[in-house]
Parts: sequence; structure tokens; C-alpha cells
Amino acid sequence: MRFSDRRQAGRALARRLRTLADEGALPDPVVLALPRGGVAVAREVADALGAPLDVIVVRKIGAPSHEEFAVGALAGDGVPLFDPRTLRMLGLDPGDLTAVVERERAELRRRERVYRQGRAAPELAGRTVIVVDDGLATGATARAALRSVRRRAPARTVLAVPVCSPEGASSLAGEADDVVCLHRPAGFLAVGEWYDDFAQLTDEDVLAALHPSAGPDATGQGPGRGGAAGV
Repeated sequence: MRFSDRRQAGRALARRLRTLADEGALPDPVVLALPRGGVAVAREVADALGAPLDVIVVRKIGAPSHEEFAVGALAGDGVPLFDPRTLRMLGLDPGDLTAVVERERAELRRRERVYRQGRAAPELAGRTVIVVDDGLATGATARAALRSVRRRAPARTVLAVPVCSPEGASSLAGEADDVVCLHRPAGFLAVGEWYDDFAQLTDEDVLAALHPSAGPDATGQGPGRGGAAGV
């Protein structure tokens, strides 16, 4: 199974979730997207479910001098979640990453301000919260997102992605009430390999997806566009 782009992946994911909703498994849903890449997928899901769409901003915590190598993740006002095994392998402890965490928290808050445009975060208490990304690799960012959501007392949490690593999905089984993944390839290497179009999304693309009336391309998926890989 491959996807042409995030919009097509979102429509396929929406069909699966629509079936669950018709069975009564997703009462009073709200959809939270992990920006940037997850927003284009989540727009399709929210439209199919008739649910509100918002974001839950998560920032990867990279190793010093090697920012692309994730050692943890940060969501909302929560404490950073570190991977103890990775820290041991690199000879690090959380105190070594204080500056990185502060920088990523500042960027997290900037993105929340930009994406929400003064709107308050949605009320999640007692609702079914569907956390959506464009894919799942290690599960680090999804875990941080789900734990942040749980602190806001939802009735039910669902993680929904078009493609995921089997290991990543298994590691999150205890973090969400349900994990919905359309494709779990045994030979998974990276999220982007399962998309024909997986280029970078911008803040403007995210705003277009969150506020469809702002432009003709509601998902921000023009030619050659896409978003950051799920982690």
C-alpha cells in the first residue's frame, strides 16, 4: 500500500474512522493533528467525521550536535519525555539537554500562537480525541502527544495514522485506547517511503488546512508539497 500524497492518505484513513464512528466507537470526536505533516491528513479525517480540527504541537528533542537524532519529545507544558536507552547509548543525562529543551519549548509555543491565531485550545474533557499524523516511526512524538492529551481528561483517545512501523505501533498500545493504522509494513524504514509526494509543509500550509476559507487549497498540498516525517 502506497499513498500519492497526504490528502489521499487522509481520505483512506477517514474511511476507516468513519466506519468506527458509524459503529458508535467514536462519540463526540475532536481531531488533533501533529503539525506539520499530520495536518493535511487530519483535515480529511475531520471533514469526514464532521469533527472540529485543531493541532497538538510536539517538538522532537535532538541530541546535541546531531539535532535530527531524536532522544525525546516535548508536548504542551508537560515535562520532556526522554528515551533512557538512547540517552545511555550517547552517554547523556537530561541535564545535558536543558538548552535544547528550552529552545524546542520556545518553538513549540511560537507554533501554537501562529496556528491558533488567538483561539483557545479546544476542550477535551469527556470527548473522543483522535490524534492524527502522517505516519509513525519510533512513536516518540506520538507518545508525548498522547500523554499531553490524557492530562486533559478525554473519555477516549485514538491514535490514527496511514502507515506505521509495527514496533512503533506496538510500543504505543498502552498509550492510547486504540491505534488505527492502515498499513504496517514489515520492511518499514521511514514514513516518507510510503508516499509519492512527501515534501515539506510550511506554517502557511498548516494555516490553510486549519482554516479552509483562507485559500482554495485547504490542505496546503499543491504540487511538490508535503511535510515533515512522522516520528
